[in-house]
Amino acid sequence: MSEPQSKKTKTMSSLNQLKDFTTIVADTGDFQAMEQFKPTDATTNPSLILAAANQKKYAHLIEKAAAYGKKSGSTLTEQVEAALDIICVLFGKEILNIIPGRVSTEVDARLSFNKEASIEKAKRLIALYEGLGVSKERILIKLASTWEGIQAAKELEEKYGIHCNLTLLFSFAQAVACAEAGVTLISPFVGRILDWYVANTDKKSYEAKEDPGVISVTQIYNYYKKFGYKTVVMGASFRNVGEIKELAGCDFLTISPNLLEELEKTNEAVHKVLSVESAKKCDIQKISLDEAEFRWLLNEDQMATDKLCEGIRKFTVDVRKLEKLLQEKILSIKSIE
Repeated sequence: MSEPQSKKTKTMSSLNQLKDFTTIVADTGDFQAMEQFKPTDATTNPSLILAAANQKKYAHLIEKAAAYGKKSGSTLTEQVEAALDIICVLFGKEILNIIPGRVSTEVDARLSFNKEASIEKAKRLIALYEGLGVSKERILIKLASTWEGIQAAKELEEKYGIHCNLTLLFSFAQAVACAEAGVTLISPFVGRILDWYVANTDKKSYEAKEDPGVISVTQIYNYYKKFGYKTVVMGASFRNVGEIKELAGCDFLTISPNLLEELEKTNEAVHKVLSVESAKKCDIQKISLDEAEFRWLLNEDQMATDKLCEGIRKFTVDVRKLEKLLQEKILSIKSIE
């Protein structure tokens, strides 16, 4: 039996081999990339939508969002907010026309420390999707992995049946809190963890197995599987294919088009590294976190604290740029009339 499998592996791309172990998610807002690499799911964030919105081929979506915003508020601020909500949903709907699975749509990063506002925004996004004929079962609402974001997700999951993807996750404490909250999926950021260690320690390069981001996601995966948590682990933010291969077997991996292409162009063998069976054998103690313990552990982890705050700030910068783009479009509509 091994020989046919060996021959099969030699003719399969590394990407297709990886798909045997792991659900592949496209980390992009580019529809053409999704059509090319055929991921199951897709994820977006303000930075990806902004990058796509600045391309001519997506201009029609910006125009549509501006027109919607203009009709949806009595003040320019209200119009821009409405346009910002609908542009995320319009991109999401286009993506769902390509992929068979779910798309992640992000709550405004400026709400990362406001549980109630995050819940209301999530409900608003789901209502917009449903207004376009898209079931909430095909949507993951993305929230930052702050305490408030995690508790918002807990309520959205339990009370409204809205599935959530907790992003900007850099620490074990964040992962434990998400599992206890019963969120659908988490996105631990592999590459950004590596970035921090390269920038803040004397060690400037790592073998894939020693990569601190890989080690973090491996620990989280093993903990979840050891104790039977249903929350899906989706490794994200990769810097190289070595990181990806070391996490083969992880529930989901969200990968950028350039790395998907690199994996597609090679037939190098990909082996399953993570598994439920091996996780069950790990010597790990179960822990439980209340708010005070969560905040203390996060505070003690300088890397996670730095990257969480930086991530929220960077997403906010891009949200504001997207708002400016939409505002200009809304004002141009008024000037024409």
